[in-house]
Amino acid sequence: MSRKAIIPALFFVFSSLAGMQVAYSQSTLDSIIQSKKLRCAVVLDSPPSGFRTPDNQPDGFDVAYCKDMAQSLGVVAEIVETPASDRIPALVSKRVDVVVASTTVTPQRAMTVAFTQPYVNYTVTVIARKGADITNYEQLRGKKLGAVVGSTFEQLFNKELQGRWKDTGTTYTGYSSDTETFMALQQGKIDAILQASSVFNTLAKSGQFPTFVSAGQAPLSDMDSIAVRRGDQEFLNWAKVFVWNQVASGRYAELYKHYMGDGPIPSLNVNGVDF
Repeated sequence: MSRKAIIPALFFVFSSLAGMQVAYSQSTLDSIIQSKKLRCAVVLDSPPSGFRTPDNQPDGFDVAYCKDMAQSLGVVAEIVETPASDRIPALVSKRVDVVVASTTVTPQRAMTVAFTQPYVNYTVTVIARKGADITNYEQLRGKKLGAVVGSTFEQLFNKELQGRWKDTGTTYTGYSSDTETFMALQQGKIDAILQASSVFNTLAKSGQFPTFVSAGQAPLSDMDSIAVRRGDQEFLNWAKVFVWNQVASGRYAELYKHYMGDGPIPSLNVNGVDF
């Protein structure tokens, strides 16, 4: 091949590679802006974080955050109802663009997805069934416990079962959703569960589960973050700025009071630690 023929050929190859690189490197942020739609995975069976109104519309703290994200991007929010156990798989498989679903940051999860700094902090309540003789966390020893598979509540129970509660008669059952854990507790299949205090307060006000009682606080800080796909640095950078702006603008406090009720707003920081 002559030199005159080689130069155009090389130009074509390099141009093609450059085009492929641009396509390959396009971030989720670019895709969202081009499609004019933000698909958020939200758990809708866990009020007040996510639930459906009487006319079947999605609502809750997480739903509001998704809508705020979409508004900031100038796009339309699409709420994708997602079971708690499917939050990360839905993101990895690109069925959604982002997870805004009260997802606690753990080293194990961070191996699969990337997290922003915490956007909400829940205190955790022990919810027991009346007659179970449970008034505090330590009395869960020897009881039948339940939680959503893959949740931080499950991780805490498994840690206790492998440690302090080993060979004490304590049992654990995993469920696919919060609704299933509520039903199992109501039906007496288990004696207690853990849940965000705000969720328990909502359940108590609803009157839907009159046999549920609070049995004090669990030794667990449930700081939750927004999750994006691992390696998607541009979108992660933007999401971090969004979370920061929600707090700085007062929107976080506004939504927390609206959905969680009056009272102190939990800090999003851990003393001595920067996220």
